[in-house]
Amino acid sequence: MLAIVTVILELIKYNIEPLIKLNLSTFSVFLAVRIYWLDIRQKEHMEKKKKVSFSWAFKEYIWPRKKMLAVGLVLIIIRSAAGLVVPGATQVLIDDVVPSKDMQMLWGLLFVVAGSILVQAITSFSLTRLLSVQAHLMISQMRVEVQNKLMRLPISFFDNNKSGGLVSRVMSDVEGVKNLVGTGFVQLIGGTITAVATIFILISIDPIMTISALIPVIIFAVVMLKAFGFVRPIFRDRGKLNAEVKGRLTETLGGVRVIKAFNAEDQENKNFEKGVDSLYRNVKKSLTATALIQSSSVFLIGIASTGIMGIGGYFMMGGSLEPGEFISFIMYLAFMIAPIVQMGNIGSQLTEAMAGLDRTQELLTKEEENDPTVRKIVIDKLKGDLEFKDVSFSYEDSKEVIHEISFIAPAGSVTALVGSSGSGKSTIAGLVATFLNPDSGLITLDGNDLTKIDLKSYRKHLGVVLQDDFLFEGTIRDNILFPRPDASEAKLLEAVEGAYVNEFTDRFDDGLDTLIGERGVKLSGGQKQRISIARALLANPSVIILDEATSNLDTESESFIQKSLNVLMQGRTTFVIAHRLSTIRKADQILVVEEGRISERGIHDELLESKGRYHELFTYQSRI
Repeated sequence: MLAIVTVILELIKYNIEPLIKLNLSTFSVFLAVRIYWLDIRQKEHMEKKKKVSFSWAFKEYIWPRKKMLAVGLVLIIIRSAAGLVVPGATQVLIDDVVPSKDMQMLWGLLFVVAGSILVQAITSFSLTRLLSVQAHLMISQMRVEVQNKLMRLPISFFDNNKSGGLVSRVMSDVEGVKNLVGTGFVQLIGGTITAVATIFILISIDPIMTISALIPVIIFAVVMLKAFGFVRPIFRDRGKLNAEVKGRLTETLGGVRVIKAFNAEDQENKNFEKGVDSLYRNVKKSLTATALIQSSSVFLIGIASTGIMGIGGYFMMGGSLEPGEFISFIMYLAFMIAPIVQMGNIGSQLTEAMAGLDRTQELLTKEEENDPTVRKIVIDKLKGDLEFKDVSFSYEDSKEVIHEISFIAPAGSVTALVGSSGSGKSTIAGLVATFLNPDSGLITLDGNDLTKIDLKSYRKHLGVVLQDDFLFEGTIRDNILFPRPDASEAKLLEAVEGAYVNEFTDRFDDGLDTLIGERGVKLSGGQKQRISIARALLANPSVIILDEATSNLDTESESFIQKSLNVLMQGRTTFVIAHRLSTIRKADQILVVEEGRISERGIHDELLESKGRYHELFTYQSRI
């Protein structure tokens, strides 16, 4: 579409009358070709935008570690220089030492060779110790950076991405950076220097044989560059596929009870098999390209060796080349080709690293929810007056979930949100919690625009108890202390008693130190709900959101919790989402939400007397 608009603008810019006069079909062909060409250019531009430029990676990861990498480069050059001793010593041995039978020279030669081997061993160890350790430190730091970034992204990002895929981004995508700040990048530079230096030595021995060897090497370099251009998008796609497969597997393991309950093991196995097959086909593509590089290197090096063998044999038979020179030439040639072949492998690693960095940079550049340039208001003390003024919100374009909602929730009041499922109650709560931002209208907190308030300063005054609240693996104590890890034992016990958690923990052998399993799997729904309420009590918030906080409780537990909730809500601005209308009779105001609009508002008795939607819902529940 953009290409069509661009073409139309171009035709307006230039005089198109002569083209139209030709004939309609010619003009149509011209237009179609132009659109197709522009479309290709735009796709190429978008693809380039997706890729991380090497200059960015260099500035971000390599240049800050330039001193350490420079030391590594020096070590590689020393190691390579020490490696050049053996070919030269071999020539001296064959052409000078053996013919002269000079034992003193032999011992001296052996001493030099042994010294060079020792230098290579020491530099190799130092190189690995310096760069590899630094590379893994870098990976650890990047994982922390990416995880920190994830925690600063809005809830909508997590709604649109699988948790397993995000785990892959944190743990797998950053691993490729070790090839940039580890031995890979330094070996690439060191290998290039070694290869160039060796070429000059080879030319000094025999220029013709050197040129014969370089031709296949140049062809190999061209093949490598083409292959890397083909492989990089494959590596990028592999990261996405890996994330999808891990995400699906995480969902499967998390929902294993549902899967088994519905006898859906075969269905899940097929879904996983499909993802693994896509990953396999991606790996097959990359292996094909890698195999092409390796086979090309074997073939071209074989051709070079054959040519050198023929040329060298001819020169030795003619007396213009000594046997020692020929053997040293072969060894120097191997010394030149080895880093080039190694550069092929390193190039594949760097390509994979850049593909991972593509995805990492894409994540690190995403817009955060707490933009300091916008959210400049920092709250110290919070009164708790909340007001919605003509607020609308949509999860998708042109599909509003709530429409121009207005109401006031004074400080310390209880506002109940009721209505049928999907009416927009949870969306309103999400806006209060700043998990969502309104598309239009205004939400104010103590007179301040909520979208301008620093989220950290607001959320430390916020408490949330969700319908399916999340408990972390660990102990009951750990989960209650989650919002205030440094809370005193007295405060902890106060929250425990307030939420009647001690009613069931007193029956456990380990009490509050009982392990609850992943997501609290060892507890009942009511027990988990009470732990969540105790957690909110300990946080001591000024604004509370209770989303079906008593939904998972039996009648006895509900009576306990209702008492603790009454204590929790005292003096705090509270929003209650409830399907059990019996739990909200004492609310200061009840908002009946239907199809994203407030259809009724008032207190319990008033709404019953009006005999509207609330009366209908309450009467229906009373019959059950």
